[in-house]
Amino acid sequence: MNNKKEGHPRQKQFHNLYDILFIGSSIVFNIAVSGVYIASKFDNLVLLQVFGAMVVFLSIPFTISLIGYIKDKAEKKTILSLLIILVYLCLEIVLDYILKTPFREILVVHIPYIIVFYAAAFSMIGVSFRINRKMGFIVLTTFWIVIGCLIYLYLG
Repeated sequence: MNNKKEGHPRQKQFHNLYDILFIGSSIVFNIAVSGVYIASKFDNLVLLQVFGAMVVFLSIPFTISLIGYIKDKAEKKTILSLLIILVYLCLEIVLDYILKTPFREILVVHIPYIIVFYAAAFSMIGVSFRINRKMGFIVLTTFWIVIGCLIYLYLG
């Protein structure tokens, strides 16, 4: 006799789908932000728009993940982390695409933006490690690529 409790297999499958969607979106986010930094370094407006659009459109899979995690009654930390990520993406949409302000030149706006960006990045890393340790290290590695690209942007 099997003493293990078995959940609904379809529910578990959807939970894995949300995990895959979250991890994949986090990796793409870090790669796209890295692309934004490199495109900025070389003043390539076409690539800047492409990578910027990639970042913004990630609000769709992150929203799907959030809805899935809420349905699956995930940990509050996970849901809060996704909300932080979505707040950052909304902030990005409002500042860069709706208002189109040079907010990076306005210190009082840019500093909170940076704080929210890093809160979102660390949220992606934290949730990724909660999902799977190996995937957490992959997301962490892509985050370090972002940091390397940021340093490269401001060097020289």
